[in-house]
Amino acid sequence: MAALQVSLTRIVVSSSPPQAVAPTRPTDASAPGAELLVADDVHKHYGGVRALRGASLSVRAGEVHGLLGENGSGKSTLLRILSGQALPDRARVLLDGRPLPLGDATRTLRAGIAMVSQETTLVPGLSVAENIMLGRRTERRWYGIDWADTRRQAAAILERLAITLDVRALAGGLRPDEQQMVEVARALSADARVLILDEPTSSLTDDETQALFALVRRLRGAGVATIFVSHRMGEIFELTDRVTVLRDGRTVAARPTAELTPGALIGLMVGTEMQQATAPLQAGHATGGAARLHARGVTVPGRVHDVSLDVAPGEVVGLAGLVGAGRSDLLRALFGLEPGAEGTIELDGAPVDTSSPAAAMRSGLAYVPADRKLLGLVLDMSTRENLMMARTARTGRLRRPRRAREAQLVRELAGRLRMSGTATAGAPVSSLSGGNQQKVVLAKWMGTNPKVLLLDEPTRGVDVMAKGEIYRLLASLRAQGLALVVSSSETPELLLLCDRVLVMYRGRIVAGLTREQATEARIAHYATGHP
Repeated sequence: MAALQVSLTRIVVSSSPPQAVAPTRPTDASAPGAELLVADDVHKHYGGVRALRGASLSVRAGEVHGLLGENGSGKSTLLRILSGQALPDRARVLLDGRPLPLGDATRTLRAGIAMVSQETTLVPGLSVAENIMLGRRTERRWYGIDWADTRRQAAAILERLAITLDVRALAGGLRPDEQQMVEVARALSADARVLILDEPTSSLTDDETQALFALVRRLRGAGVATIFVSHRMGEIFELTDRVTVLRDGRTVAARPTAELTPGALIGLMVGTEMQQATAPLQAGHATGGAARLHARGVTVPGRVHDVSLDVAPGEVVGLAGLVGAGRSDLLRALFGLEPGAEGTIELDGAPVDTSSPAAAMRSGLAYVPADRKLLGLVLDMSTRENLMMARTARTGRLRRPRRAREAQLVRELAGRLRMSGTATAGAPVSSLSGGNQQKVVLAKWMGTNPKVLLLDEPTRGVDVMAKGEIYRLLASLRAQGLALVVSSSETPELLLLCDRVLVMYRGRIVAGLTREQATEARIAHYATGHP
């Protein structure tokens, strides 16, 4: 049995000897319960921003260790340092008691630390097998790549992880949850002894999440250490053995999970009582009157089928359903991002041209995508440039923009979203925390003064404090008469925000529930195809 468990993690697939530093192999320090990875006095700054101020982390072999903190607390920076993607200003990092090569992702991976990020890093144009074996494909003795053996090894890895996928399929055609599983398979194919999972369940259904958790538990039994990052408290208490909490770049707590409560854990994260951190304004009731958004027969071939909906001024309508149910496709169609979409859309009684996003914007529509880094922001551009992007796209320019006026608008938008001072600087938006990046996406569209705001997973990867601020912002927007359509995989979020919830199943709306009718059980009932 022990041999079978170890085979889950020691999948050696390279046919050629490693270059540079050979992997550090387990010693007696890798026995279950022993400290496997230790990071002390970790410092890192970006310009004038100090991301880490002496943070520490200790992870034992054979444990699932939760890493928590608000957006901007330093979690992402610490993970980037541990995975070799960033070089610290100062740090002491040991793996199995030996110094870990810092600032070199290739050597860190060979040493046994693999990271699966929230945003997929797969190559869309390559197959599942090529992505899993990237850099380790089997070469023929004389020339070329042995594709048959490469696919065989990739299929064996997926089989050991109980993942059913066609190794010949292109990664770009997979669902988000399938891409996440391929990421995990690729990490484990490198013989990882420390697996870093950064928000791995953000695109997974409940069943897929449980399958991932079962895999993590098997790895724990094989002695693999897993660093698990999630903003979902239920997942932390279900899966982790211990947690480390960061705040303002410092480690403020490292405790067994069983000794904590959700309220106490949030208090450590934000430095306030749980009630203060998680008390967003409740959504009120729609202002009534004629529909602001009126859509009939919206169809995206193969994904959305004859969907109709109305949203009144000051109303929040939620879209519920499993991943792949058509929620995101519907929002994309409404915003002109699906060229083959059919149906009619009206805004305040006037027809809306959804042949392109630019036309939809001119009509008064705004769209916050689920993937802020890929679709919501230009990461190399500054916060100011991202904030002004949508507003200036609607107008022609015959002269240079007025910088003073732009600066005033940026300050106003940042103030409404309670963005930190560093978030309004001229540094690239990629340097901001996930929560501040999401605020930039929202503020960008607020600057266009829209009539209808379409939001896809508006709080994905956002900490509890930032969630509260976003909820309060949405409540203020609906009070101003905006019509809001919110798609979310988090049912409690929909129950909190929405006046009505429309449940989608296989591209169709199968139920419409009022605030009083909507419950988690009832939404799950319809979302899984029950009449």
